[in-house]
Amino acid sequence: MSWEKDVEDLRRRQRLAQEMGGAERVAKHRSLGKLTVRERVDALLDAGSFHEVGSITGSAEYGSDGEMVSFTPVPFIFGRGLIDGRPVVVAGDDFTVRGGSADFAGKRKQEVAEQMARELRLPIIRLLDGSGG
Repeated sequence: MSWEKDVEDLRRRQRLAQEMGGAERVAKHRSLGKLTVRERVDALLDAGSFHEVGSITGSAEYGSDGEMVSFTPVPFIFGRGLIDGRPVVVAGDDFTVRGGSADFAGKRKQEVAEQMARELRLPIIRLLDGSGG
């Protein structure tokens, strides 16, 4: 049994999640003078220290051939990183996906971020930029 197709599906989800709401929505967001959530995380944390959790969470649609035809990431990212060498949990809304409005998966990711901070006894920093949900 080969897992290559499944692994490629996961890698594709990761690539699409990095694109957030897509090039057009990211450009519109930047035209308003705003940084994307990933840019805000990068600006906050020590360079290269962010380790994202749950990047492949989202909704995928598959064609009749079993191939993924679209993927919408959850409009919320979180993970661990460092600020001045000190560990933190950081989480933020991605306005480029559905205006940052949370769905069930997004709310669950928020709970997991808070649980991680509690269990690791780390401060959590929330970067808010959503329309509600």
